[in-house]
Amino acid sequence: MTMMKKLHMTAAVLALSTTAVAAQEVEVLHWWTSGGEAAAVGTLRDTLAAGGVGWQDMPVAGGGGSDAMTVLRARVTAGDAPTAVQMLGFSIQDWAAEGALANLDALAAEQGWNDVVPAALQAFSTYEGSWVAAPVNVHSTNWVWANTALMAELGLSQPNSWEEFVAAMEAAKAAGKTALAHGGQAWQEATMFDSMVMGAGGPDFYQAAMVDLDPAALGSDTMIEAFNRMATLRGFVDDNFSGRDWNLATAMVINGDALFQIMGDWAKGEFVNAGMTAGNEFTCFRVPGTAGTVTFNSDQFAMFNVTDPAAQQAQLAMASAVLSPEFQVAFNLVKGSVPARTDIPSDQFDMCGQMGMAQLAEAGANGGLFGSMAHGHANPPSVQNAMYDVITAHFNGEYDAATAAAELVTAVEIAQ
Repeated sequence: MTMMKKLHMTAAVLALSTTAVAAQEVEVLHWWTSGGEAAAVGTLRDTLAAGGVGWQDMPVAGGGGSDAMTVLRARVTAGDAPTAVQMLGFSIQDWAAEGALANLDALAAEQGWNDVVPAALQAFSTYEGSWVAAPVNVHSTNWVWANTALMAELGLSQPNSWEEFVAAMEAAKAAGKTALAHGGQAWQEATMFDSMVMGAGGPDFYQAAMVDLDPAALGSDTMIEAFNRMATLRGFVDDNFSGRDWNLATAMVINGDALFQIMGDWAKGEFVNAGMTAGNEFTCFRVPGTAGTVTFNSDQFAMFNVTDPAAQQAQLAMASAVLSPEFQVAFNLVKGSVPARTDIPSDQFDMCGQMGMAQLAEAGANGGLFGSMAHGHANPPSVQNAMYDVITAHFNGEYDAATAAAELVTAVEIAQ
């Protein structure tokens, strides 16, 4: 490719012996800063250390990653790009289009990435046919996390419909409990909105509205219903939700202060980090109304162009480690996500992990796998941010549902 630097690798380079890379180091920009996320990062750092590759940590707090992307832009503008950056979806494509990312084709061919990484992920891992990022995992976002002791105390069973879900939250609220743990940040509201759109209209509607950006779908009665459901959720959060980080909302469920949280499966890492077991102290289920579908995002590491041969080899060592079967298991057991490889057995994973792997495979086979708008896998960042603004304004009472749907049409039109 003319836009990207081609990295030629030999078998000796790919072997990356401890002697060869002992002095090498990767500077890694990421936003994995919660307890469960930090534990997951540790598995990657340890894997690289075992191969003699050093880790220079550059964490930027902020669960949605927007702050990290701001820091990244400043670093690149200053001519000081990190060697590896955690990145999502369309952001990878944007940086690749700028010619900023290294070409990983030789490593991908050597290790058979094309055969084990699902096509839905490769759509973001590759640019113009060449590999530019190494996928770490697959997260799915349409999950509900629940405190099982509180469910038992309230006499609740797992809700399977939107109406049953609302009734369960009403029971919690009537008992003086916080029904829905939530952090008032735009990306968290958008995460819930993904599921409200899917639940209100189904897969074809989600495709039309969130992916195809059809104005008729964006301004439809079905979209008004999705916003009405968001308003319903707003009635079940506590008064102190504004600005709360997602992991603090998860802690409310962990501590029994809240019944449910709608959040991606990175939340499971917080339960695991707290010593809890899926199916015992906590449980998981798909947001009612979205069964049979999976909205996903995939954390990937994009390798920025570097000129130093030692830095290039360290990047390759990291990319190789990220997609090794051993790391895919170790990392995802801690992170709460599922492997980015399709050839990983599920027997080491807990109830929620096994459910996630099975449902991901089923959704992929049946046309029910969709990129998450909230997490940069349905549309470009400009459109995503425009949607964020409308969704958050509505959630905070600035628009009623009908006005929000109309504003969504306008915002998306302007952003394109």
